[in-house]
Amino acid sequence: MGSSEKIHSVGDGDAEVARSISDGSAKDEAMAMVGEHQHELDPVVVARVIKKIDWYMIPAMVFGYGLVYYDKAILGAAVLFGMTTDLSLFVVDRSTTPPTVDTSRLSWATSLFYFGMLAGLYPMTFALQRFNMGRILGAVVIFWAGICMMTAAVTSYKGLYVQRFFLGFVESIIPTGFMCIISSFYTQQEQTLRQAWWFSATCSFSIIGGSLNYGFAQITGGSLSSWQYIYLLAGVLTFLFGLVCFATPSSPMSAWFLTQEEKFAATERLRAGQQGVRCTKIKMAHVKEMAIDPKTYLIFLMMASAYTINGAISGFGPLIVQTFGWTNLHSILLQFPLGAIGFVAIILTAWLSGRYQNIRIIMAILFCLPVIAGMAIIWKSEWYYRAAAPVVGYSILGCFGVPVTLTISLGMSNVAGNTKKSLMAANIFVAYCVGNIVGPQLVRSQTRAQHYPELWLGLIICYIICIVSSATLYVVLWSANKKRAALPENEEEKQRLAFQDLTDMENPYFRYVL
Repeated sequence: MGSSEKIHSVGDGDAEVARSISDGSAKDEAMAMVGEHQHELDPVVVARVIKKIDWYMIPAMVFGYGLVYYDKAILGAAVLFGMTTDLSLFVVDRSTTPPTVDTSRLSWATSLFYFGMLAGLYPMTFALQRFNMGRILGAVVIFWAGICMMTAAVTSYKGLYVQRFFLGFVESIIPTGFMCIISSFYTQQEQTLRQAWWFSATCSFSIIGGSLNYGFAQITGGSLSSWQYIYLLAGVLTFLFGLVCFATPSSPMSAWFLTQEEKFAATERLRAGQQGVRCTKIKMAHVKEMAIDPKTYLIFLMMASAYTINGAISGFGPLIVQTFGWTNLHSILLQFPLGAIGFVAIILTAWLSGRYQNIRIIMAILFCLPVIAGMAIIWKSEWYYRAAAPVVGYSILGCFGVPVTLTISLGMSNVAGNTKKSLMAANIFVAYCVGNIVGPQLVRSQTRAQHYPELWLGLIICYIICIVSSATLYVVLWSANKKRAALPENEEEKQRLAFQDLTDMENPYFRYVL
């Protein structure tokens, strides 16, 4: 973008764009319902449509992504309740004085989930674009439930490695699917809050899941260990969610809970954003454009650097808190403030983004600062018995959800064309996986007495990278909008191009949000 951005205009006779417009199969499915020209909509109907979509779609997405977080995070709780012994996840070297503990097996068990997700992201993303979304989601989630429940039958760390890889593979369908759903049902201004609602489940489920884990920790009888009951519960809940997924509509045009009038309004109101709704044809031109678009790499850097912290917290959070002098059960309960702060921060900043234009990148940068402060507090404070200062620092880390959520919103709101949107969703969660793979590897049990310096220094560097990448993205998008504002505008052409499945770089009427 900026000086390097190529803005196409249909009037200029660009071959790729002209081909897309002339090829009926390449057009957005919305065209068949609303046509090429803009229609006046009843504000009452539009308000009713938004309310219906919110109530029918968002709660299920919150629950679903909460399960994605829960079955990752319970690994951190399970290691406190017998899994490390049962599966030989820790290796104790008694030849040293004092004995040292090698946690690398746990680190790899955490990271392998994200290697599986990396393997599944692109095939799952294209399957969602090409086929009926409800059927694909439902079938994969049912399969996910089975893999989750089978964790209780694992008897070695090698078996856990296999389980974690395939769990990540099937779960890769959820985040990319949810991002594409939001971008297909909501306007650019509405997307941040809705993306935030489902992603905030990582915070709310850290509280809900922590409560469940605390309860299961009280189970002392029976033929199973506490950690096995936790995984069985997660699997049952996931199965129920899978049944709900079969009812997921692929677009507003196929939303079974809307009347015909409401479907028309739900589709037409998206015309102004120039993002399109749904096109099942995969276009290589979009793939090529994605590869040369600076946004691809800046969004990737922002997501990977901001989410590295999660890889450490989800697998080692309770274990790290335990080193502050707290018991196993207290370590679970002390995840609550982390989740509460994260939830409030995510929803508040998302609401502000919907109310005030072009403040997303600024807020993403600002909320990197308390995360850096929290890491510094943990690293440099005294870790005496039941120390309060490192717990305060640990709780502040919940603010990391803000730059992550806003990065998701910035990525999905600033691309158009269905293939390119699908690729951006995959790009964001490839970065998510990279961050989560790197995070656990920064935890070195040998440096516990020094407060894990490699972990905190590495994470601080990551957040500096996030700040620099965010500032660069701001300049790139601002420059692109300034360049586009200087172009002549043809209202009839603008209406006609909205549902031609053009990318943001092909469509001169697309505007970027900051």
